[in-house]
Amino acid sequence: QVQLVESGGGLVQAGGSLRLSCAVSGSRSSINGIGWYSQVPGKQRELVATISSGGSTKYGDSVKGRFTISRDNAKNTVYLQMNSLKPEDTAVYYCNAVILYTAYWGQGTQVTVSS
Repeated sequence: QVQLVESGGGLVQAGGSLRLSCAVSGSRSSINGIGWYSQVPGKQRELVATISSGGSTKYGDSVKGRFTISRDNAKNTVYLQMNSLKPEDTAVYYCNAVILYTAYWGQGTQVTVSS
């Protein structure tokens, strides 16, 4: 059974940094795309950043230049370095992994940025 376990969320002041991690376990197949999405109450999940198995990255417009996604294939782990955080970055951040055309989600980790 595939499981995604996120960590690293919390409360930070505006301008600060956080690093999110997502470890994938239980898969016998390689992870294709993996990334992060954010969601605030009443809105749909939005793309934050994704990274392909080959290392190609894609970022949401609001985080370009501030967030960096990376992955460690040996550890089946993806990271999201979040710098220059803004109050509008406050959301639940979900890890998403695509394995053999199936999407898996983590339970989410809360990120709160105070002004």
